[in-house]
Amino acid sequence: MDDYIVVGAGSAGCVLAARLSEDPDVTVALIEAGAADTADEIHIPAAFSSLFKSQWDWDLDTEPEPELHRRRAYLPRGKMLGGSSSMNAMIYIRGNRADYDQWAADGATGWSYDEVLPYFRRAEANERGGDDFHGADGPLTVSESRSMNPLCDAWVDGAVEAGFPHNEDFNAGELLGVGRFQTTQRSGMRCSTAVAYLHPVAERKNLTIIADAHAKKVVFDGQRAVGVEIERYGEVEEIRAEREVVLSAGAHGSAHLLLLSGVGPAAQLDAFGIEKVADLPVGERMQDHYMVMLNYTTELETLMTAATPANAELLQKGGPRPPDLEHR
Repeated sequence: MDDYIVVGAGSAGCVLAARLSEDPDVTVALIEAGAADTADEIHIPAAFSSLFKSQWDWDLDTEPEPELHRRRAYLPRGKMLGGSSSMNAMIYIRGNRADYDQWAADGATGWSYDEVLPYFRRAEANERGGDDFHGADGPLTVSESRSMNPLCDAWVDGAVEAGFPHNEDFNAGELLGVGRFQTTQRSGMRCSTAVAYLHPVAERKNLTIIADAHAKKVVFDGQRAVGVEIERYGEVEEIRAEREVVLSAGAHGSAHLLLLSGVGPAAQLDAFGIEKVADLPVGERMQDHYMVMLNYTTELETLMTAATPANAELLQKGGPRPPDLEHR
């Protein structure tokens, strides 16, 4: 039995497992449905799109959306150590100050922008150095773009000429404007939360990383979560927690797991014959951001050539490789 069970080794779970296991007097089990993040495609930034609809992707879809003329939207979600931080486009954006302040105003104590800013700074090792908005010594490396294609500069210049404000730093309190993003990369390689937080502490004696283990449901004693039922290599087992079960399976996965465990809207649970633990509005009012990609041909070399064998070899030499966690 472990003190803490963290379900999901993604953007949040790797951080939680690393921080909790800093206390040598507690034990932590980190459960991940996917495999270790050893594939080159995960770590080479230009190869991120090859992860879509692959073995490292949950490959979710929305229901038919009325606002999309009943079309379904593709929802890529990472299924490996690092979760979606191991397959996203690595853009470092914290969110809008107004959102944090509204959460605090609505009762989420401690979640105003000014209150969370010190934690952003603590997490960050920004290539530009530290200041009022950025940290320089944290585990998560934030870098300038290494793909300095002149077409991007031309696009930014054109937007500024059209009247849009130029923004040098999207994480300095103001999100509006056009400019170049910073990225979660280290020495030209992806810096996921697995790379930043989990790999450096993977050998801690009080931390157990259980990959390829699909969490089926949270086990309750009354209304207290006491464990997790997992399926691994075709076998179902139950792992118990002495103190807490922490769900960090993402916005979609955490809600799904709660519903399967009997926590959610009573009508939905009844429809599937799931025994109710708590009637709560789990999964309601979920909102996501949409992206439209426009592709053009050009005579200039772009990242489309990054996957050539010669370039791939150079990229592989550009940063540290992840440890082999397959034995966990």
